[in-house]
Amino acid sequence: MSRSALVGNVTAMLTDAGFAVSDRCAIRPKSFDIAARRGEDLILVKILGNVDGFDGATGAEMRRLGSYLNATPFVIGLRTRDEELKPGVVYFRHGVPVFSPDTAMDLFVENVPPLIYAAPGGLYVSIDSDVLADEREKRGWSLGQLATELGVSRRTVSKYEDGMNASIEVAMALEDLFEAPLTSPVDVLDGAEEVRDADPTPEDPDVEPEDEGITAVLTRAGFDVHPTTRAPFKAVGEDTGKGKEESLLTGNSAFTKTAEKRARIMGSLGKVTLTRSVYFVDKAPREEIEGTAIVEREEAESARDGEELRDLIRERTTPPEEHA
Repeated sequence: MSRSALVGNVTAMLTDAGFAVSDRCAIRPKSFDIAARRGEDLILVKILGNVDGFDGATGAEMRRLGSYLNATPFVIGLRTRDEELKPGVVYFRHGVPVFSPDTAMDLFVENVPPLIYAAPGGLYVSIDSDVLADEREKRGWSLGQLATELGVSRRTVSKYEDGMNASIEVAMALEDLFEAPLTSPVDVLDGAEEVRDADPTPEDPDVEPEDEGITAVLTRAGFDVHPTTRAPFKAVGEDTGKGKEESLLTGNSAFTKTAEKRARIMGSLGKVTLTRSVYFVDKAPREEIEGTAIVEREEAESARDGEELRDLIRERTTPPEEHA
């Protein structure tokens, strides 16, 4: 299957599952292909035939964007090396959950979350430690007795009851012993924090020299500006002003065909992420492109204060809540 067809299939699946899906980010470089929202759940999706092509820099940027936009980043792919991704299994690449289209279908259409995740050494599941302890105590078994039944150490059983995850084989043995479900699903939409190392959000990249002027303008206006390196937009501006307005997706370049394309993609993303988008240019032939405000640098630099700049952007965009 071609990558384009795979993106189309995933987009159709998410639409069928009730998500509002953005236009494809058909511009390079790109850290994700589409954004999608269903209710409070916002996801950023990278779609690959071979997930080994997902590198550390892209993973770091997706995690940063997830933090700034309150979104869950993940990768949908078909295979790793020469092996297909197993259905019902969550993998991890550079801190981002990865799974197959079949797993995505189960999760988003059938509302059946995955139970298994891959980690060094094999496949694992999350054991509900409280249920395990209750079932053991119901039978009057000691830690040592359960350890003997499982063929593991007493200390290992104690760790299971303290929240340590178990191999599939151990989980199946436990459920056979107690004749009760003991596993917990992997909460992919919360980034699966419970089964991966909860590393801090990677640091922002440096501001590019050509973006320093607009970054300074936005900073003076009360935005924390987070530069990107692989997104369709140059930065995410988090509003730190008194009113705590919504975030901004920002772009900055000469007004070219490529800039128009980026502005259209940004407008589509803004509708899904519930943010405003603004593109700064030297000379603007229009004030808006499909939901993205077009603002001349001179206009932005001459704004008397942050509120005047916000008003300028508001006049040329649709309020995000009206897209919800």
